[in-house]
Amino acid sequence: KLTSLALQPVVTPELLQGRVHLKCAYSRPSSKPPLQYTVVWSRLSTPGKREQIQRDTTLQSFSYIEMNGVNLKLGDTVFCTVTAFTRGTSEQQSLPEESKGFYAGIKFLPESLQIAEDGKEHVLTILSTVPIACPGHDDSCKITLQLSTKDLGKNSQLLGPPDIALSACQVDLLQAPCSESSCAAAALTVTAVTDFAQDGNRISCIRAEPVGQRDLLWRTYTPKDVKVTVRDLPTGNCYSFTDPHIITFDGWRYDNYKIGTFLLCQSMSRAFEVHVRQWDCGGHRSATACNCGLAAR
Repeated sequence: KLTSLALQPVVTPELLQGRVHLKCAYSRPSSKPPLQYTVVWSRLSTPGKREQIQRDTTLQSFSYIEMNGVNLKLGDTVFCTVTAFTRGTSEQQSLPEESKGFYAGIKFLPESLQIAEDGKEHVLTILSTVPIACPGHDDSCKITLQLSTKDLGKNSQLLGPPDIALSACQVDLLQAPCSESSCAAAALTVTAVTDFAQDGNRISCIRAEPVGQRDLLWRTYTPKDVKVTVRDLPTGNCYSFTDPHIITFDGWRYDNYKIGTFLLCQSMSRAFEVHVRQWDCGGHRSATACNCGLAAR
């Protein structure tokens, strides 16, 4: 056996002739006689299942594999394993060294969200770990992702309208130089819908699907959904009814028999107010007013 050579293989993405490739690069130890390398590419397509997809023998300190959407798809986690041996004799080998897994596809940061029905906006970043190719001769160096939401209830059944709202229905991932495991990125905001219903904590999900793609690599790919847990917050009620009796948010009760337009309630911290208009509905017998109009902001 050859001694430990510290080959340290690393997988990185690259565009070669307009097509997405992965490159396995490793350090070449100074050794005499010169060495050859066997590079085995494998993918983790489902959890716990490893599948070999390519085997190269080379004198170079790198090896490439194309992501063609057939034997290597988006959504796969890819490894390369490198073994060095003395040229001309395969008996004298180093121990195989494996790269860290490279996830090829769309990533969401954060991977899941926990938010509350408090109106706050939460930033969700969508990034591609592989470079965006330009399939045509036009300036179409982007991937358009259509975004949708759905509510997941018990047993992951589709329930009513989702508990979340997005700032955009679609985002474009534009071609950019790869750096720190991101080759293209876009951001949007996610907000919990304040539904004034005591419906408990609910789970929704966000789906991103590539649209209008001619490229087989992207056309057959749907990224994993983002899970969003929405924490239910208690809501308050106030009332103005009949001639009008008023009940405030904190339970105080009084009457307002007057004719005119009144400010019913106003928030001190945000742009929210309700005006009410009251007219005479009691005639000559009693001084009674009724709600006849409402304006809310």
